[in-house]
Amino acid sequence: MSATANPPRHGITIPFDAPLHEHKRWYELIVDLGYTDIWSAEVDGGDGFTPLALAAAWTPTLNLGIAIAPVFTRGPALIAQTAAAMADAAPGRFALGIGASSEVIVSRWNGIEFVDPYRKVRDILRFVKMALTGERVEGDFTTLETRGFRLARVPDPIPPIYLAALRPGMLALAGREADGAILNWLGADDVKKAVAEIGGEGHKEVVARIFVVPNPDPNVARAVGRRMIAAYMNVEAYAQFQRWLGRGPALEGMWDKWGAGDRRGALEAIPDEVVDDLIVHGSFEECRAHVARYVENGVTVPAPMIVPVGVDLEDAIRGLSPSA
Repeated sequence: MSATANPPRHGITIPFDAPLHEHKRWYELIVDLGYTDIWSAEVDGGDGFTPLALAAAWTPTLNLGIAIAPVFTRGPALIAQTAAAMADAAPGRFALGIGASSEVIVSRWNGIEFVDPYRKVRDILRFVKMALTGERVEGDFTTLETRGFRLARVPDPIPPIYLAALRPGMLALAGREADGAILNWLGADDVKKAVAEIGGEGHKEVVARIFVVPNPDPNVARAVGRRMIAAYMNVEAYAQFQRWLGRGPALEGMWDKWGAGDRRGALEAIPDEVVDDLIVHGSFEECRAHVARYVENGVTVPAPMIVPVGVDLEDAIRGLSPSA
């Protein structure tokens, strides 16, 4: 289905900073406020599927997506099984997001070799697409061999699969073989460049995790943003992404100081304009307007990740909501 045929969607990143057993009231609140989607993150907290399973039971209208399930940390059959179970729990409302993740998560934390991420993502995408149809999956997928897996319970409808993509190769793969792409750590003005690599507007869903610090004091918001940027942009995949987007010269000072072990100097070397590009901040009204620019440039499902600094989380969710 063409993305332009769909009504506007308003996502938000979960889980929030609260125990999962308390999320029922948060899910009900965001439905009341007009949010249509929740997109789970899977980094160093809980896994990405459990919060969605709870939402499937508690809120029968929300669209549910995982951004993302790393392709290295689960076997391909298990990814297909989990996606099928989620699609069965929330028919027509679940989307599977997969991606390479990073060397930190895959190798340092999970002890798994992080090799040839492009081909690994491609092969898992092809395996899962085939498996979700109920077809018997056989053969050599370059990065893996599989013999005889067949999904016993085929979901109806089959859930879409989106790829987390940062640079031209993966973006183009998302455009050719997936149902959409998941973007991360880019500015509103960068969206058109990414969408062009996917294959243009109006043909694929484009989900974007957007980091939002709803604080009107730019000094406070930028201080938080600098710490977030330094934590991510010293991971090679994200560094290369920023170079592709054209921010290499602006970030060289930060990379040099970080490499030399000067963490404070690295933070100070991040220019304001980089923070202002990559971190949405300001009043609620200013933040909503900034997020709207992502949509104007080609994002079909914005999924803000709210970082509440100097503001109550519930106030931020309300202030950034479609009904505000």
